[in-house]
Amino acid sequence: MPLAADQDIADLLNETRTIALIGISDRPDRPSYGVMKTLQDHGYRVLPVNPQIAGEHVHGEFVWASLSDIGVPIDMVDIFRRSEAAGEAVDDAIAAGAKAVWMQLAVVNEAAAARAEAAGLKVVMDRCPAIEIRRLRLDPVASQ
Repeated sequence: MPLAADQDIADLLNETRTIALIGISDRPDRPSYGVMKTLQDHGYRVLPVNPQIAGEHVHGEFVWASLSDIGVPIDMVDIFRRSEAAGEAVDDAIAAGAKAVWMQLAVVNEAAAARAEAAGLKVVMDRCPAIEIRRLRLDPVASQ
């Protein structure tokens, strides 16, 4: 079952330090752009992933073509993709050894969530970590 209880979501966000954000945009009007900045401001290291702008930088971080290119441990993968495309991102997160996958608002893929849970990953669907951080009034991770 995907995480739904406030305490479970808070625990995941508090134990996370490195987030790979799949579907980053370099356009300031896109939600992923603002969410990445909010997560960075909260103390997370956010590694943006988008093959269309790989090699560029967003909010000071190098944009990777794929999760498999990153080469550092990833705590959570934040997925800004359509629900039907989230399965591939989840499979990549499993292969990369991530500890959790977070599917953004309106992103729901039950089959992908089940695969992630079977592989031992925590799963959140149809929520935004930036919204949850504010709603739950979580302290910045750098101060923990």
